Amino acid sequence: MDPSARKTFNDNFTSEKYKQFLQLLNKGLKDPIAFRVAETPVFLTDDFRDKLLAAGEDIINVILQPDFKQLTERAIPEKWRVAKENDHPHFLALDFGVCKDEHGNIVPKLIELQGFPSLYGFQVHLGDSFRHVFDIAEDWSIYFNNLDEAGYIDLLKKTIIGPYQPVEVVLMDVNAPEQKTAVDFYQTQKYIGTPVVSLSDLIEQNGKLFYEDKGSFKRIKRIYNRLIFDEIEGDPDIFNKVVDIRKAFDVEWITHPNWFYRVSKFTMPFLSGDYVPKTMFLHEVHTITDGLEHYVLKPLFSFAGQGVIIDVTQQDIDNIKDPENWILQEKVNYEPVVQAPDGGVKVEIRLLYLWPDGDSKPTLAINLARLSRGKMIGVRYNKDFDWVGGTIAFMRK
Repeated sequence: MDPSARKTFNDNFTSEKYKQFLQLLNKGLKDPIAFRVAETPVFLTDDFRDKLLAAGEDIINVILQPDFKQLTERAIPEKWRVAKENDHPHFLALDFGVCKDEHGNIVPKLIELQGFPSLYGFQVHLGDSFRHVFDIAEDWSIYFNNLDEAGYIDLLKKTIIGPYQPVEVVLMDVNAPEQKTAVDFYQTQKYIGTPVVSLSDLIEQNGKLFYEDKGSFKRIKRIYNRLIFDEIEGDPDIFNKVVDIRKAFDVEWITHPNWFYRVSKFTMPFLSGDYVPKTMFLHEVHTITDGLEHYVLKPLFSFAGQGVIIDVTQQDIDNIKDPENWILQEKVNYEPVVQAPDGGVKVEIRLLYLWPDGDSKPTLAINLARLSRGKMIGVRYNKDFDWVGGTIAFMRK
């Protein structure tokens, strides 16, 4: 992390500025942001940024392999398999912990990856707000690949809207206005014009989908999908109440729901390199020579860290009835590299890619960061702490 930028920020930080920052973030919103936003951004050194770029490129090359779909076919639960899958994900999110290697170097280590959209709209607003309130210099950027805000929004439009009109593309989640990430939905609507709808708003007619807008019915040609099937798992009759989106409707998916499973924890055993922890499907593990204390156990089909076993015992492994649906992953030890007023804070950096139709490969566009003082990154591990939560990384242009 850049020590000079950190010192400048901390020296000028005040609680009053943080209050102003939150007020600016929440300005014009129906409800306050539902998750904690950290007091500070992250300032990356050029060296660490370049390591992130190299790590991301290695992973993207695996996803670009011609046999990637074949490798990941088992990843999709049959009950959640959706018709009319396309040939690539439109969004990729790669999560890297900031760690220290055996030589004492600060390096990124892959934690998870997703073929699913993240806060592509909110992060623009977040970066702008940090810059405005805390006077972050113009030679620092939140974007990659020489993008600026206008170029980024254009790429976002190209990816999500494509050849259609914004009213023909809906951002859809199971109950969109009530989601913790609703602020991102409405920021996206502000930037690119896509209506925000819930699953229950979809109307089926003759194999086509519609939504109601001011008393008239509008045809949906693309769905910018934000729905994760985990959220409706507990309702076995859900598709008796709403449109069964697994069917082959005359609609495009941005991104198709099957990619949520293909590019996920399931992908990690196929990856290797300096920035990827050793990962194995549990049913393929025969002996662990370096001790279970060096590994974590993760279910393949869970969301937001649910079900992860950090301190693994042999009994934990013996108790698992479906080892083919679990991975054993080498432990990653986060290094507290962000200096808060009262000590170090751990960091995770999420690289966010956009892959519009017609492009041969995804473009690294923007980022998301999370700060933590707990045992893991995430809200439930950081209650009652400050200088933790969602944020963004700045890099020198």
